[in-house]
Amino acid sequence: MKATYHKYMLHFKRPSGTSRGIMTKKETWFIVLEKDGKKGIGECGILRGLSADDRDDYEEKLNWTCENIHFGEEVLWQELIEFPSIQFGIEMAFLSLKSENPYLLFPSDFTNNSKSIVINGLVWMGEEAFMKEQIEEKLTQGFSCIKLKIGAIDFQKELELLRFIRTHFNAEQIEIRVDANGAFALNETLDKLNQLSGFELHSIEQPIQKNNTDRMAELCETTPFPIALDEELIGVFNGEEKEALLKKIKPQYIILKPSFVGGFRGTKEWITLADKYNIGWWITSALESNIGLNAIAQWTFLQNSNMPQGLGTGALYTNNFDCPLEVSNGQLWYNTSKDWDSSFLINI
Repeated sequence: MKATYHKYMLHFKRPSGTSRGIMTKKETWFIVLEKDGKKGIGECGILRGLSADDRDDYEEKLNWTCENIHFGEEVLWQELIEFPSIQFGIEMAFLSLKSENPYLLFPSDFTNNSKSIVINGLVWMGEEAFMKEQIEEKLTQGFSCIKLKIGAIDFQKELELLRFIRTHFNAEQIEIRVDANGAFALNETLDKLNQLSGFELHSIEQPIQKNNTDRMAELCETTPFPIALDEELIGVFNGEEKEALLKKIKPQYIILKPSFVGGFRGTKEWITLADKYNIGWWITSALESNIGLNAIAQWTFLQNSNMPQGLGTGALYTNNFDCPLEVSNGQLWYNTSKDWDSSFLINI
């Protein structure tokens, strides 16, 4: 078996904002396996400044992985414990190599186009007018769940945006999730949560920065509406540490990005613990290309969650790969009449 890795730069159609700054491009890496005339592909997606494996030796580890591909998936997964995005890429690549179709990893009613996955519509941070434009666009597109990035513009303006939605749609018509990406100061968070609670929000993701576990536990106990952990899970590799974190903070939800938490196996570990402690969960992409998004969506469908998932990121880039995934009326479908653009895999 031969393994190679390849860097690919994804370009956003328009700059996308979070409380950590504006993104115009995103690098990703592909691991390609070749054996007996077949190829398999896996995506190793990192977000600079956020992924646990955003390290100086990242490419060195990719090279080591390809040189030691003969160890096999099981051994490599353990050896790559501090590189969750490469764990995910390796899982994908081996599944892809074994499959008749390198992009059909988990056949199901989703991949035969008879069932869909309900997803949230993502509204990026920006000027008030831009955010309002996005909200109106998502509502017109038929989304029943909208996720707003907050924490970058004036808080009162963000409250006005929420008021705009609630003026037209009640909580039964439109579910609103907000994501602060850790932007709130520790001493002002509860006050802001109380102000936000008037808009009947489903949840807020990561209101304060990670590693403030005492304060996060207090907030989860006193919050007027559910808190979901996201960044808090990044870099927690050990099973005992995962369980200790959930037992201490007792969040209402956790949000799982396979590229951040060790692929499907790492995600499943978190789900098992969440179910044990009666914590809700949903799965989101970490801005992968359609290759990674496709694998996540296929696997997510098999988890039988009835909550909206965060998988609507395929249309963000100018140079993504054509694929059967498409969004319609707030749902992700696998349109079997559409083909993959296989030129990338063929030409590497």
